[in-house]
Amino acid sequence: MWEIVTAGGWLMLPIVACSVIALAIVGERLFSLRNERVLPANLVADVWRMASTRQLTEEKIREIQQGSPLGRVLAAGLHNRTHDREIMKASIEEVGGHVAHELERYLNALGTIAAVTPLLGLLGTVVGMISVFTNITTVGVGNPAQLAGGISQALITTAGGLMVAIPTLMFHRYFRRRIDGLVVDMEKESLKLVDVLQKRQAQARVTQA
Repeated sequence: MWEIVTAGGWLMLPIVACSVIALAIVGERLFSLRNERVLPANLVADVWRMASTRQLTEEKIREIQQGSPLGRVLAAGLHNRTHDREIMKASIEEVGGHVAHELERYLNALGTIAAVTPLLGLLGTVVGMISVFTNITTVGVGNPAQLAGGISQALITTAGGLMVAIPTLMFHRYFRRRIDGLVVDMEKESLKLVDVLQKRQAQARVTQA
C-alpha cells in the first residue's frame, strides 16, 4: 500500500491526509448521531411524569437540557411552560435551529473533502502527464520505463482521489438525510410535550374557575 502511495507522487500526501480527516469525521458523526444520544427513549414521557407530579424543578430542567439535543429543545419549552402555546413553540423553534446547526458539525468539512479530493487526483493526472511529455521531449519515446512512470503517477493519483471522494460523498449525503430526520423527530416530540402541557394548564384553569 505504501509503495502505491509513494508511486503516486507528492500529491498523494494531501489525498491521504483528506482520507484520514474524513474517516475521523465519519466516525465521530456516527457516534454523535445515534438515536439514543440525540433522541433518548421515553424522555417526553419522563418529563410529563415529572410535570404531573410537580417534580419538574429548575434543577431537573437543567439536567434535561444537558442530557441530549432533544433535552435542549424540550427545556426551551419547559422554561416557557407558563406562557401560551405560540410562545412555547417559538422558543422551541429557536433552540431547535441551534441544535440542528450543532448536529451538522463537521459536515461542511466532509463535503469539502468530497469535492476537493477528485480535483487533487486530477491535478496529479496533469502533473503526471506533464512528466510524460517532458520525458518525451528530452529522451524521446525510446524508453518505455520512464514514460510508464509518469502515466502510473497520473493513474494512481486519480484513483486515490476518487477512492476518497466517493465514500466521503456518500457519508455526507447520508448524514444530511439523517440529521433532517432527527430534526423532524425532535419537532414531533417537542410538540407532543407542548400539547400535553397546554391541555394540563387548560384543565387547571377550568378547575380553578
